[in-house]
Amino acid sequence: METLTGEGSRLEPFRTELTGYCYRMLGSGFEAEDAVQETLVRAWRSLDRYDGRRASLRTWLYSIATNICLDMLRSAQRRAVAVDLGPASSPGADIGEPSAERVLVHPIPDALVLSLDGDPEEVALRRETIRLAFVAALQHLPPRQRAVLILRDVLCWKAEEVAHLLGTTVASVTSALQRARSTLKAVGVTPGEPLRPSDPVQRELLSRYCDAFERHDVTALVALLHEDATMSMPPYTWWLHGRDQIRLALLAPGAACEGARLVPAQANGSPAFWQMRPDGDGGYAPFGLVLLDVAEGLVVGATTFLDADRLIPLFGSPAVPPRSPEPAAPTGP
Repeated sequence: METLTGEGSRLEPFRTELTGYCYRMLGSGFEAEDAVQETLVRAWRSLDRYDGRRASLRTWLYSIATNICLDMLRSAQRRAVAVDLGPASSPGADIGEPSAERVLVHPIPDALVLSLDGDPEEVALRRETIRLAFVAALQHLPPRQRAVLILRDVLCWKAEEVAHLLGTTVASVTSALQRARSTLKAVGVTPGEPLRPSDPVQRELLSRYCDAFERHDVTALVALLHEDATMSMPPYTWWLHGRDQIRLALLAPGAACEGARLVPAQANGSPAFWQMRPDGDGGYAPFGLVLLDVAEGLVVGATTFLDADRLIPLFGSPAVPPRSPEPAAPTGP
């Protein structure tokens, strides 16, 4: 990520919100960063021609970003989450080959898309609209409808502002918004709450989940899952449905995560953790990024992104847990 200096520094304050917008449009943290960088570079090159009487700087930047996103989406397939791509697998089934880069929705660090200033309810709304399930649902919309819904319902722009940005009429914007809302209602959004650090019920659930996971107590872990919970592991499209199926997978030979630790992460406005596994030398190495969907005191979905090495440049290196204690030396006569 290249920060603009000089005259371009006027544009930098918009980077976070533009990244959030582009992420919702594109469904990939990597592509969102690319789109925003291109937006700011194009704007910087055209600053001498910018006319503040025609549009605010913010509106002008969103116009550039929208056009870049629409261009990127023109020939791209719709990104999805694994549960949208086929029936559930069985615990013993081969997980297959990794999917192509553009098949699945990718995660994004909170720091790139969220400003935590302001009213707590507004912060919660921002978190809700970058949840993996919500971003995946947005991908069902045609690109222009997607832009309209994000601008109107997420960013709370007026219909007149959206019409001006898209070069269309208010009636057209209103019609597109109605169709987009109807599609989202039909698609449905996987239940789940954004991360709520001040919620004692959620804190207690996450604490118990981490404790059970790190002890590899499958019985205790499964007890925290909703009966219809799902588990998936991008970049594979393999996924499981139901508490009983997940239990069988966790108990399968070779599936144990004994000794693994969960380190808190900040991703998609959701409860998230780096799964760190013993590296064989007394330390730990990142294995995957875990995003949880929680609702009403239970875990309803767990998505573990296994391509940790690819995600670390975007997220930064996770905190490393203390090294495992050395085994005691044998004693005897």
